[in-house]
Amino acid sequence: QLQLVESGGGLVQPGGSLRLSCATSASTLDEYYIGWFRQAPGKEREGVSCMDNLGRTPNYGDSVKGRFIIFRDTVKRTVYLQMNNLKPEDTGVYYCAADYIPHPGVCVVEDVKKRWPYYGQGTQVTVSS
Repeated sequence: QLQLVESGGGLVQPGGSLRLSCATSASTLDEYYIGWFRQAPGKEREGVSCMDNLGRTPNYGDSVKGRFIIFRDTVKRTVYLQMNNLKPEDTGVYYCAADYIPHPGVCVVEDVKKRWPYYGQGTQVTVSS
């Protein structure tokens, strides 16, 4: 059973930055597609970003394109989400999620919130002045 632990959330002013981390229990990241989704109060889950098992073909939701970057450290078996130019509408609980797909391809951001079976407990991000 893959375990994911998110960290790095907090309170930040509009225009600021945060870096979220997702530490995994995977023996290797090369067997999993990994991504992020978020949920704000009263709103549906929203796919944020994902990458394939080789860390390629990163995809982003339209609302975060150009501001967020997903990347990984294979030695630490950790995936990161760098969030820049944060807006109040980015507020929510951010979850790291994964699916066992040991072959490269194109990840679908919407799949992160719908189908991927592994996810963590989430980390709160609040963007407010």
